[in-house]
Amino acid sequence: MDQTPTAEDIAALFTRSDGTYLCARWGRAVVPVVFGVAEGSLGVFKGAFEALGQLSGHPVAETDPELGANLMVFMVRDWGELGDVPGLERLIPDLGALLARLEGAGANQYRIFRFDAEGGIKAAFVLLRQDAHLAAVPAEVLALAQAVQTWLLWSDTAFLGTSPLAQARGQVILRPEIAGVIRAAYDPVLPVAVTDPAHAQRLAARMMPPQ
Repeated sequence: MDQTPTAEDIAALFTRSDGTYLCARWGRAVVPVVFGVAEGSLGVFKGAFEALGQLSGHPVAETDPELGANLMVFMVRDWGELGDVPGLERLIPDLGALLARLEGAGANQYRIFRFDAEGGIKAAFVLLRQDAHLAAVPAEVLALAQAVQTWLLWSDTAFLGTSPLAQARGQVILRPEIAGVIRAAYDPVLPVAVTDPAHAQRLAARMMPPQ
């Protein structure tokens, strides 16, 4: 993707494998909490979420009046560990069946979203299994990647074969064009959830360099 993506480039990020278009952003302040990571990595994850908040102009708060925390990250060594987390079955229905599918697929990550009446993101659950691949990923890279992928509802194919991150001067950063899409999607003039593919043109227009 070029530095300034076209409407077609943007539409591909929100067009699902079944051909439907859906872009949704958070409809409330994001309140993240992280379980199962080393003490030293907690600040790294918090910093990644705060960076996305600053980029998008969307608040990151200490508590959600309805849910307490609404963006939960769980890091485990085996999927079965999640079955022992008290109350998680209430938050993630059919948790046992989901964990069996993840185990069978050899997956190392999975994200679940909940939505409000307007279609905006109300809650997100990030499930991570620390296999050899994830164990080799630096905490700051893993944290930023998960923050990016929970800040909008992307297509299920958006980042297959490519990453939303890039290297710049020895640092891992958010790719500028992905940052631009996130910033544009959080324009308060736009609705929190859109199913019309023409929405991609509105995002593209907000990313055009000044004439």
